[in-house]
Amino acid sequence: MQIWRSPLRFLLLPFAAIFASLAWMRRTAYRRGLLQSTKLPVPVLIVGNITAGGTGKTPLVAFLAQALAERGYAPGILSRGYGGKAVGAIPVDASSRPEIVGDEPVLLAKRGFPVWVGKKRGEAGKALLAAHPECDILICDDGLQHYALSRNFEIAVIDGKTGLGNGLPLPAGPLREPPSRLKNVDAIVLNGGGFEFKNAVPSFEMRLCGDRFINVDQPGLSAGAGDFSGKRIHAIAGIGNPQRFFDHLSALGLQFISHPFPDHHPYSRQDLEFDACDILLMTEKDAIKCIGFAPGKCWFLQVNAEIDLALVELIVKTIGKSHGS
Repeated sequence: MQIWRSPLRFLLLPFAAIFASLAWMRRTAYRRGLLQSTKLPVPVLIVGNITAGGTGKTPLVAFLAQALAERGYAPGILSRGYGGKAVGAIPVDASSRPEIVGDEPVLLAKRGFPVWVGKKRGEAGKALLAAHPECDILICDDGLQHYALSRNFEIAVIDGKTGLGNGLPLPAGPLREPPSRLKNVDAIVLNGGGFEFKNAVPSFEMRLCGDRFINVDQPGLSAGAGDFSGKRIHAIAGIGNPQRFFDHLSALGLQFISHPFPDHHPYSRQDLEFDACDILLMTEKDAIKCIGFAPGKCWFLQVNAEIDLALVELIVKTIGKSHGS
């Protein structure tokens, strides 16, 4: 059970108050110019959240990069490279090692867009633009609270099932910033249904869709859920919200034994060994960390974000105004 859902959260309230105060002071320092933000020469789009844990930001970044490319833009992608050991700003490609650059940046690089990681997103942005001067818009995967990077458009992604949790700051709850922060973003994306959010900010519903599985060891092989009929199936997920993946598998009619792992878990061969297992299913984010040692029974579910294209039109309209000013 997550701490913010247990009675232990009450013991953490003093620490939550300290966290909230420090977050407010830092945000205020940037707003008043006491701390300086890096402004890049091209528009910057932030895809983030105000809660800890996974909300579906990375699939949305991939969707937006593709949608903007189809409208004539040349997007580049920035990421902190969480879970990686990289120091400074470095480029990422499809063959980069997740333990160095992080798993999500490799996942995005496989989509064919320029990707750079760096703890300081401003430095990573400058390096990306120097290496790819054709890029005319940068999308930052996460970073809503990274005020050291100036931005032209902010998207807050909310998990439709968990919402804002218990509404308390870390560590007593999941909030990185108070709910009032959502009044200042340019758009809100709800990943899945179930959460009602009333705000003047434009809101869009997103779904993660996919019903094809790709073999981790042999990427040229694909299968549908029906191909696993009668097999003894196990499923692993090392993402922010493992249950979302397991629910997706159940919706496909699969019966399996689930094994949640921590987000960004560094898999080993031993993690993939289960008794009485014919098929082992995982997310694509898990799969990129298992390449080279995953047995032939391992398959990942290929998913894509589906969202109203009105969000893309809003982005184009907004960045056009801000970039031209």
